[in-house]
Amino acid sequence: MMHWSLRRQSSWAQLAGHQGNFQLSNEGEVLKLHNEEEAKCLERLMRDPLRPFVPEFHGTVTRGERCYIRLADLLSGLRKPVIMDCKMGVRTYQEEEFAKANTKDLRSDMYQKMVKIDPSTLSQEEHRQRGVTKWRYLQWRDTTSSTSTLGLRIEGIMMEDGSVQRDFRQIKSLAQVTEALLYFTRKQLDVLKAYHSRLLALSDALRNSRFFRTHEVIGSSLLFVHDPSSMASVWMIDFGKTTQVHDTIKLRHNIPWVEGSREDGYLIGLTSLITSLSQAISAASFHKEESGREEESIIMKQTEECG
Repeated sequence: MMHWSLRRQSSWAQLAGHQGNFQLSNEGEVLKLHNEEEAKCLERLMRDPLRPFVPEFHGTVTRGERCYIRLADLLSGLRKPVIMDCKMGVRTYQEEEFAKANTKDLRSDMYQKMVKIDPSTLSQEEHRQRGVTKWRYLQWRDTTSSTSTLGLRIEGIMMEDGSVQRDFRQIKSLAQVTEALLYFTRKQLDVLKAYHSRLLALSDALRNSRFFRTHEVIGSSLLFVHDPSSMASVWMIDFGKTTQVHDTIKLRHNIPWVEGSREDGYLIGLTSLITSLSQAISAASFHKEESGREEESIIMKQTEECG
């Protein structure tokens, strides 16, 4: 996840999980530790129909012995922003990473991660060896969340008071995503509608994007941001694992992945989000109408009592 503002440095860095990758510049930019693939992607995106949906890229800068990518601060101008990071796609690992992981070498660290979350998913042999292959771990990691089924996974939410919620791994259905969106937005209709419109616009831009047609988008997130004034937007972030495919490969982005296809399922996740937002808007509208009727009933009762 991304860390976007000095005002949220401690709690957002905690949510991000990789505090050392970011710095803040005096120019109000976010400096992200340089990644060659990400820098190439950002350069291409600045000349693509997706540019309005990506943080402005201002080149690179060197600080000490480290090189950083210079990005616009997406929280600039927002007061007490509420933030959600949603990992997109039906897998979070690259095909090359998967191929390299397909060995018999056992990893005790990955075994421990699986034991901590769900020991029942491990076989007796894996428990005996106290280790699993990286290939096994990568597949398990995505099937334990909504990644492989809905094409998205909510990584974390930070509310206006700076509190961080990260326990969304149990979300498996669209109904659960809808509930998370209602929690994230506090059922604010204008915020939900703003997010819905932004994602529909993103969908149109993706259809017209040469970058999207020619890149396998892995490990990228959609960053949802709004504040008490109801300013709301969605941004595409994190392109460190996004790679250009060969000209002979025609990506569709809306079908399940099989090894060798390079499909990422990004549009599966986007469709899931748009559907859940539509459901959240309906639920919030109903809640608002019910609240209005209850308030009207209370006023009428008070009027009768006064009379």
